[in-house]
Amino acid sequence: MRCTLSTGIIYSFTALLTTAGLASAQNVSNTPVVSHAASSAVSPRLSDLPPARSAEGVQQLKVVPPPKPVPPRQSGPGGAARGDSALQHQEGPPIDVQSKTSFGGIGANGFIPPDPNIAVGKTVSGVGYIVQMVNSQLAVYNKSGALISGPVSLDSLWSALGGGCATNNAGDPIVQYDVQADRWLVSQLGSAGSAPYSECIAISQTRNPTGAYYLYSYNFGSNLNDYPKFGVWATETNSAYLATYNLFPNAGNTLLGAELCAYDRAAMLSGATSPIALCFTLANDANYLPSDVDGPTPPADGTPGYFLNFDSLSSLRLYELSPDFATGTATLTQAGTDIAVAPFTEACNGGVCIPQPNSQQLDSLGDRLMYRLAYRVFSGDHNAMVVNHSVAAGSSVGVRWYELRQPSTGGAFALYQQGTYAPDSAYRWMGSAAMDGAGNIAIGYSKSSSSVYPSIAFAGRTPA
Repeated sequence: MRCTLSTGIIYSFTALLTTAGLASAQNVSNTPVVSHAASSAVSPRLSDLPPARSAEGVQQLKVVPPPKPVPPRQSGPGGAARGDSALQHQEGPPIDVQSKTSFGGIGANGFIPPDPNIAVGKTVSGVGYIVQMVNSQLAVYNKSGALISGPVSLDSLWSALGGGCATNNAGDPIVQYDVQADRWLVSQLGSAGSAPYSECIAISQTRNPTGAYYLYSYNFGSNLNDYPKFGVWATETNSAYLATYNLFPNAGNTLLGAELCAYDRAAMLSGATSPIALCFTLANDANYLPSDVDGPTPPADGTPGYFLNFDSLSSLRLYELSPDFATGTATLTQAGTDIAVAPFTEACNGGVCIPQPNSQQLDSLGDRLMYRLAYRVFSGDHNAMVVNHSVAAGSSVGVRWYELRQPSTGGAFALYQQGTYAPDSAYRWMGSAAMDGAGNIAIGYSKSSSSVYPSIAFAGRTPA
């Protein structure tokens, strides 16, 4: 499974918002904003880039701006949550899990928080790769844990492109492995402090992530494209790289809305100079996740990309985006009615309350679903998506997870199972969920308390 978990020193924040709560309904336009890559280039081989410098002292620390806060969600039809009917009160039986590979990743690089992100490729002829990113660096390992290339500074990867991508390590890095193409997607913000804002995207030319990359920059003008998340949507025709952002004009604290985008995957894989992007803005909304395919089987051709968030404190809202890159058109529609889930309260009411032994508190990010929205095809039976977020659980915080299912013949997704994992008084938050081909679910998460230092743990659930 791939996890996005913040570890080490975590920068917390508080903010006062005067904006009303997020809207519970959307009027969606079927006229997307059409954009093209503002610039493109080809990188040097990653293995030829100079090594990045490691942080050597406290004076080198750089605090990366945290994700922008968004207005609170409204209570659902049942009102505010008073208890969690999905709460798991005790641990299940231990499962004998054998660790396959354990190795040190990218070390201290001076950025707080580090925002570690990792992707694992398939093994072909005995060769498989692991790519790790943090807020300013990238490294490639083999599946035995040996360092193959890097760490290199992220901005050096975009050096041939110029502009903010080549000069700013602006953060929010994402690495994705595209299993159908056997290629890699790497991205980061082009700027976080001042306009023009942009997204930097690199696509490997081959399955070897130490080689050269096709480089692209997409402009967002005066709107900060905060908290970007990417998903691979590899249908046979009109396949896409899906992405979501929260837009903030001039990087202020007033939310413009959620940006849901589809990038022309086929064009980017071929190294086209100006691949198209089709985007929709959901005004006064935020924190959507794009669907991301796991497993060997791609979605059936013509399947729209999915975007999910919790719409209220007792429901999920799903959108479908169908792009047509040949004509530059797309449709965005709500996928059926909102999906009712067990009522919940956002962890820390969406803010800061996670304890640690030094008496300082950490940000919960409880106002949003946690990356990824993992999608898997179970051939001839059903399609499934799993996702999680952090919720209040008695006097602490736990991981609320969902499995959504759709018949293989099509139709609406519905809630299949759910739970809140909070078996004791420790705080569990910032999880990442995935499902294997047998239907087992795993969730990695951060764990902390007044007596437990921030650490990483995981839990699993069998199909039974």
